[in-house]
Amino acid sequence: MKNILKSILPPIFINVIRKLKNSKYGWQGDYSSWDEAKTDSTGYETDEILNKVRNSLLKVKKGEAVYERDSVLFDEIEYSWPLLSGLMFVAAKSGGILKVLDFGGSLGSTYFQNKNFLDKLINVSWNIVEQKHFVEVGKTDFQDKHLHFYYDVKTCKEENNPNTLVLSSVLQYIKEPYKLLDDILKYGFDYILVDRTPFSTQNKDKIKLQIVPPNIYKASYPCYFFDQDYFERYFVSKQYKLIEIFDALDGSGTDYKFKGMILKKDNNV
Repeated sequence: MKNILKSILPPIFINVIRKLKNSKYGWQGDYSSWDEAKTDSTGYETDEILNKVRNSLLKVKKGEAVYERDSVLFDEIEYSWPLLSGLMFVAAKSGGILKVLDFGGSLGSTYFQNKNFLDKLINVSWNIVEQKHFVEVGKTDFQDKHLHFYYDVKTCKEENNPNTLVLSSVLQYIKEPYKLLDDILKYGFDYILVDRTPFSTQNKDKIKLQIVPPNIYKASYPCYFFDQDYFERYFVSKQYKLIEIFDALDGSGTDYKFKGMILKKDNNV
């Protein structure tokens, strides 16, 4: 039947059908509060998500797959070139040494994505702060001399003193993202690299429910679309200077656009 439809329908109608089929996934609703959206969600803490990510990244680690993002395996690496440029910029400023705290970094997705380049540096310390069950798996299956896992920022900072904070696809899933940032930034990072973060086209914060297609894993969770102006002013208030802003891999829609930023501590303030 699918082949028959393809043969008789113009491409424009096929695209419409595909959009209708996938319309129940992605970002839905317009919620008045985080808690309201959370009541409609399954949450991010399920074992299914952890197991799917673990199995995919183990294949990458063993060389059986090339690249993983959000538990999905790809035949080739899809680089976030601006993020990688930011990492190399920091390393160049530090004599070939890169010390990162990757907050909410899963089991090392960004580390493995950029490993071909990171391996060329003099010294790399990639430290992930995550949920307890992710940290436990990370320590058991992925930790090595470069990649480390921590339950909290304080311990990570005391043991490895990273000077670069990576926030990739994480802030939008935090109930109080600016309160979290207040807690993290008191540790005094020299550089902040933001990536894969959605901003509202309506110039105000929006709260949506993100519904993941079941072929990835069955889950749904609240998600912020940030007011970009307020987001940038927040970092300025914390004495960070915006070096560059860029479009992220996740693309854009009618009411959102994913972006990233490279920020540096403004020591002249």
